[in-house]
Amino acid sequence: MATRRDFLSQPAPENYVAGLGRGATGFTTRSDLGPAREGPSEDQIKAAVAKRSAQLGLTDGKDVPDDDDERFQDPDNEVGLFAGGIYEKDDEEADRIWKEVDDKMARRRQKQREAREKAEREEYERKNPKIQQQFADLKRALSTVTDEEWANLPDVKDLTGRTKRARQARHERFYAVPDSVLAAAREAGEFGTTVADDGTATEVSKDGTTTDFAKIGAARDKVLQARLDQASQSSGSASVIGSATSIDPKGYLTSLAKREGAEQSIGDIDQFRRMLKSAVDSNPTHAPAWIAAARLEEYAGKPGAARTLISAGCKNCPKSEDIWIENIRLNENRNAKVVAAEAIKANPRSVRLWIEAMKLENDSRSKKKVIRLALDQIPEAEALWKEAVNLEEDPEDARLLLAKATELIPGSVDLWLALARLETPANARKVLNKAGRAIPTSHEIWIAAARLEEQLGERPKTTVMQKAVRYLANRNAMPKREEWIAEAEKCEEEGAVITCQNIIRETLGWGLDEDDDRKDVWMDDAKSSIARGKYETARAIYAYALRVFVTSKTLWLAAVDLERNHGTRESLCQVLEKAVEACPHSEVLWLMLAKERWQSGDLDEARRVLGRAFTQNPDNEDIWLAAVKLESDNGFIDQARELLKTARQNAPTDRVWMRSVAFERQQGDNEAALDLVQEALQLFPAAPKLWMMKGQIYEDLGMVPQAREAYSAGVKAVPSSIPLWLLYSRLEERNGMIVKARSVLDRARQAVPKSPELWCELIRVERRAGNINQAKNLMATALQQMPKSGLLWSERIMYLEPRTQRRTLSVEAVKAAESDPTVHVTVARCFWADRRLEKAQTWFERALVIDSDLGDTWAWYYKFLLQHGTEEKRQELLSKLAMVEPRHGEYWQPVAKDPKNAKKKPEDLLKLVAASLPT
Repeated sequence: MATRRDFLSQPAPENYVAGLGRGATGFTTRSDLGPAREGPSEDQIKAAVAKRSAQLGLTDGKDVPDDDDERFQDPDNEVGLFAGGIYEKDDEEADRIWKEVDDKMARRRQKQREAREKAEREEYERKNPKIQQQFADLKRALSTVTDEEWANLPDVKDLTGRTKRARQARHERFYAVPDSVLAAAREAGEFGTTVADDGTATEVSKDGTTTDFAKIGAARDKVLQARLDQASQSSGSASVIGSATSIDPKGYLTSLAKREGAEQSIGDIDQFRRMLKSAVDSNPTHAPAWIAAARLEEYAGKPGAARTLISAGCKNCPKSEDIWIENIRLNENRNAKVVAAEAIKANPRSVRLWIEAMKLENDSRSKKKVIRLALDQIPEAEALWKEAVNLEEDPEDARLLLAKATELIPGSVDLWLALARLETPANARKVLNKAGRAIPTSHEIWIAAARLEEQLGERPKTTVMQKAVRYLANRNAMPKREEWIAEAEKCEEEGAVITCQNIIRETLGWGLDEDDDRKDVWMDDAKSSIARGKYETARAIYAYALRVFVTSKTLWLAAVDLERNHGTRESLCQVLEKAVEACPHSEVLWLMLAKERWQSGDLDEARRVLGRAFTQNPDNEDIWLAAVKLESDNGFIDQARELLKTARQNAPTDRVWMRSVAFERQQGDNEAALDLVQEALQLFPAAPKLWMMKGQIYEDLGMVPQAREAYSAGVKAVPSSIPLWLLYSRLEERNGMIVKARSVLDRARQAVPKSPELWCELIRVERRAGNINQAKNLMATALQQMPKSGLLWSERIMYLEPRTQRRTLSVEAVKAAESDPTVHVTVARCFWADRRLEKAQTWFERALVIDSDLGDTWAWYYKFLLQHGTEEKRQELLSKLAMVEPRHGEYWQPVAKDPKNAKKKPEDLLKLVAASLPT
């Protein structure tokens, strides 16, 4: 091994030519007398060929296989026997038939073959996965690596052998660099600054070149002066030829900046100019090319060149309206009038040019003169008549012009309608009759006639629209249903409410068959109108739909919702009265009507409504409980107690019994409530709320062992009730039994394995006990099982991790549980803590949109507004809360279910919940 040479020191193999495999050949340098490397000799080539023949199994007496052997011939290339044959039509037909047979055989098993090939390919890919598939999970895990962890990764160790390093060390040689080399490198980039005898500063570089800063400054001043002179000449600020020009000392730099920005945005203006010049020269009658060239010059800051180009374009394209209008725009007012006159002379029947010429005039009299000249040339132009009418200040003159216009242009709907508006009601009817005869298929004229009838109020309001629909349908001129809805909304916007309702009544069902889902279509139409703010149109749509689907509870609720949000209390009560008559067995509608009567202050009417509801729905627990609430909230305690007693006899449901127990608790009679709950549990032992009430009553009485026994019996009877387990655990924790509380929650998690509430409560027990590490371990396990739980993410972000990691964890939480309002509230709280108030408010409002029934979101948002909101914003939040009336929430329910807060309004509950929120 000691005498073995290195690889580069070993001799080359026999017949080796460097780079021969990639096509390289020998070469000759100046110092060479011959080729750099000789190729193989003739004897060596013969020996290599003989060796190759032996490998192919050939004897010395045989030749090398010929490439023309018949074994290697293409069977499709017919040579030999059929080489001289003639390819006739029979052969072509035979080939075609055989090809069709092959194609048919291939198609017969195509699906099976493709399915088999796909299965084989998938099986192969499964058994032989790609490297990127094998490491896909590891690559996803890399997204969780932080920047700090990346920075702390250790460097790769040197794993090469010691022998190789030692060998390399022997071959390395170090030499000392002379001081002259270092000095030359140091002085290579230096400049010497000296002051000449004349006082000018110069720089002398090492190569001998000299820089004169005085000359550079003078040249810069000359360039700036030239630019200023050019700007003053092009600005046109000189009032008299030869007089001194004036330049704004504050604005000329801004102007230069704009010019530089324009040049940078255009790029190479010269290139564009050459391209457009070529386009103009190749086709001088193409107006868009002239316009583009003029606009380029205008953009480059050369308005004079732009006007010259556009004038040449007008000469080459005198019949183009666009190029004349561009010429008018580029010229000043006085010159523009001259250009407009030339344009009209070349195009006397151009409406656009006449209108542009009219706009150039400054006074109304001149404008009228131009328009009348235009009407002499083009009397059938509707746009000119409209401009002429708009210029008239006297309605009588405008009416005369419109009368003349309708004679000349009887097919213009706008002119007829404008004339009808200016006429008296009696004459307007005649005008509309003439318009109907002139344009019988115009639905706008029919709508105008209907609005006139509404204004006069002389005929039944539906006569005109009935005739219109019949007339237009017979002539196949009936617009689409969507167009009729748009016309109805337009009438509503202009104050014609009756016409709007008539249009909907007569046309809403047009084009819809009975097989279509008409109810959904009409509800979508009404929602679209509500979104556009057209509430009368939506009312008309609901009214029409309810005439077709009289007993549809969905439609009645939608109509009630419309009146509640955009109507009056009286209109809401009217709709509810009609709803309960159409759907007498819908207790929801009865309760809504009773509530509205009660809130309006008419208690007797509310009682009568509930009495009618009892008649239609005997023994309905919702109506019984509504009657109890009505009497209880208004202070009629005895009547409420009697109603509950009767309800327990006639409608003995668990809800009625729970309401009875809650009523006695609200009155402070815990003994009576305890007797009732004992009796109710004998009837309904599987009702978890009854067990919870029993335990809470014992807690209120201070009887902790009895409360523990009640909760224990309750979880045995209803092991799936999560709130019951939570009450049991919290009772033990409050009494110092931490181990017992853990045991209760462990049993609860066995009964309900994947419950975020139970896991979160166990984590909180450990956190309150000071076992932060145990709480973190439990949190990790819980998030593995329930990664989409907003409650768990909130607990981890706010209480288990340091504040510096809240932002990263918030991003992960939003990705995992994007639709959970608790996560959005947590993110808002993080922004709130960082004093990013606008972001916090945005996330609070997002949480309300996701789930408005969650009372905790309202409470957190209200607490935020108490510190950083305005009084107007807080009142707006309270008004929205009164409409929603949330019922759920971890902090909301304990306050709302407290018997002391039974008669409080949602606004009062919100303030109490906001005060009880943790800091």
